[in-house]
Amino acid sequence: MNSNIFKAYDIRGVYPDDMNEDDAYAIAQAYAQFVKPKKIALGKDVRTSGPSMWNATAQGLINAGVDVVDIGTVSTDMMYFAAAYLELDGGISVTASHNPREYTGMKMVREKAIPISGDTGIQAMQVIAEKGGRMRTDKKGAIMKQDILEPYVDHCLAFIDPAKIKKLRVVANANFGMAGIVAQRMIAKGKLPLEVTPLNFEPDGTFPKGRPDPLVPENRDETSELVKQTHADFAVSWDADADRCFFFDESGNFIDGYYIVALLASIMLRTHPGGGKVIIDPRMVFATRKAIQDAGGTSIMNKVGHTFIKERMRKEDAIFAGENSAHLYFRDNYYCDNGMIPFLLILQELSVTGKKISELVKPWTDAVKVSGEINFTVKDVKVVIAEITKKFNDGDQNTIDGLSVEYPASRFNVRGSNTEPLLRLNTEAYTQKDMETLRDKVMAEIQPFLV
Repeated sequence: MNSNIFKAYDIRGVYPDDMNEDDAYAIAQAYAQFVKPKKIALGKDVRTSGPSMWNATAQGLINAGVDVVDIGTVSTDMMYFAAAYLELDGGISVTASHNPREYTGMKMVREKAIPISGDTGIQAMQVIAEKGGRMRTDKKGAIMKQDILEPYVDHCLAFIDPAKIKKLRVVANANFGMAGIVAQRMIAKGKLPLEVTPLNFEPDGTFPKGRPDPLVPENRDETSELVKQTHADFAVSWDADADRCFFFDESGNFIDGYYIVALLASIMLRTHPGGGKVIIDPRMVFATRKAIQDAGGTSIMNKVGHTFIKERMRKEDAIFAGENSAHLYFRDNYYCDNGMIPFLLILQELSVTGKKISELVKPWTDAVKVSGEINFTVKDVKVVIAEITKKFNDGDQNTIDGLSVEYPASRFNVRGSNTEPLLRLNTEAYTQKDMETLRDKVMAEIQPFLV
């Protein structure tokens, strides 16, 4: 078993070289021994390796005496929902998220959709799986099918008043994942008066247009052009496992997830007049801190990663959390991230205010300029961060995740990716010039370490 498949908050590797059916069986057995569940939800994404990997995972579970609720091909947030809504002892989705088509993997939760991270179980399961620990019982578990699409759609629609939604033109890009099927059902059931131009709505695990990740700049052109051609009010785009959503304005411009976090934080705090806590990540904070403060809330910075964010949300009883990578979390969604609820909330905000989406984010896009995430391949991330720490010791530093250095008018964060062998840089400032100056200074320090 390749130990590199065990990540900080999920399991992921190239199929079948890094991770195959034997590995899936062993990990399922390790999950059964570590979590000790009686019944869990088991789903899969649209990848072509999904059915055989699902079967191997199911066999590992039922041979350990665990009952399996087969929720079929789902988005990752549907698995989270199923585990909590059905009051099961946990859940697994066979998914590699937004990674290219050759990848496979698993995301796992306990009861109430409580996440399992490297710190809270993945490493322990790795030890069990690698040692070949096997668990067989006299009474095998059973497999039962359950369709959760309808209750999931109802759950998401409960976050808005469908009657408030006005007729809007929307381009929607599902990137060949499950988002298209879910969105169509949600729009129909909520009787939302939308004129939708669907893009890549048919699920296809070969991802014929490349890596199904809207954060990759070259993946945005198709959506952007379609907004211009159809004169849409905005566009929404999901990643392959549909637990993240991204937005484009009425001119086809991509809106950085950072600004969407600021917008949604202000919306969520408005519905909680007494104020509340909002978890943000340390990559960029100027805009989100101000949005939360202006709305009467309290911002709390936390390490990047969906499992870490969820753990902190529960600890703080935060009403909302947002990562700049477009993972967006809601207390009333079992403290989990969701790709459909943000779409609905922004639909409602556009309908109620009568504003354009560019106008909704304008307070923050005007006030804070960002570099966007810049990725570098380096030999040793820790060595590079240590060098940058020494070079930029004149700013206020913190190490919540990687290194953040803050000055009165500008700020940057460098950190190693938890899912890929990359160093990531994000820079922000109150002027474009200050942002570019700081960005270029940091990049110059990274340059000698590039592979």
